Amino acid sequence: MKLICYPTSGFVPDIRPAPLARDWMDATADRFAYRCLPLNIANTHGWEVLSPAAFSATWSGGDGKEAIRIESDAPAHALPLSHFGVGVLTFHIHCLLRTEPGVNLWVGGPVNRPKDAIQALSGVIETDWSPYSFTMNWKFTRPDWTVRFEKGEPICFFFPLNRDLVEATEPEVRPLESDPEVAAQHRAWVEGRTSFLQELPVEGSRAQAEAWQKAYFRGRRPDGAPGVADHRTKLVLRPFPGAPANRP
Repeated sequence: MKLICYPTSGFVPDIRPAPLARDWMDATADRFAYRCLPLNIANTHGWEVLSPAAFSATWSGGDGKEAIRIESDAPAHALPLSHFGVGVLTFHIHCLLRTEPGVNLWVGGPVNRPKDAIQALSGVIETDWSPYSFTMNWKFTRPDWTVRFEKGEPICFFFPLNRDLVEATEPEVRPLESDPEVAAQHRAWVEGRTSFLQELPVEGSRAQAEAWQKAYFRGRRPDGAPGVADHRTKLVLRPFPGAPANRP
């Protein structure tokens, strides 16, 4: 599938495949946060747009546009602005993204990157036909608190998804025992997990030697059988050629 970036300001925005690393994950004991495969996959499940400039922003708590104060030595075109009021900080992305027919873009803040006093807002855009560029918006959650963005810090994250997938989904609730195989596998996992946690503090135990359970990470069922052939332990996304973050 093609994902095309049309620059709208004479330069390619700084877009990169989202990396795995997170400072807070690095800081966990033995970097244990990286043992969570769903977290890892989410971290890298799209592309990030990076801030072209460093700046500080403070919201007074008011609803007017003037309630946000932005401070930076960078030129105005590289900075966000107070466009909507109500404590919303707006970044212009300076490109038009185009997907193939029937494919939207989910657009939001950088995944699993908490930022104090401000929250990234999310949107879903029909990028297969729309000639309209979009803005990336962040909502202040605390007044009179200065928020700092550094140059090169991710400000936006996006990935494609089929437009009709959510509406085409048929939710159901079934008793677990209605599928004996799934029920047996889940039961085996619960029993194994309980046993593992009980053994973990015991010196010389197998659980202590293993340190953590790796079956899901390795794409294995509780009995050791393989899960699915296309199980992923990492994603390798293609970069946007010409974007500053992807140049040699």
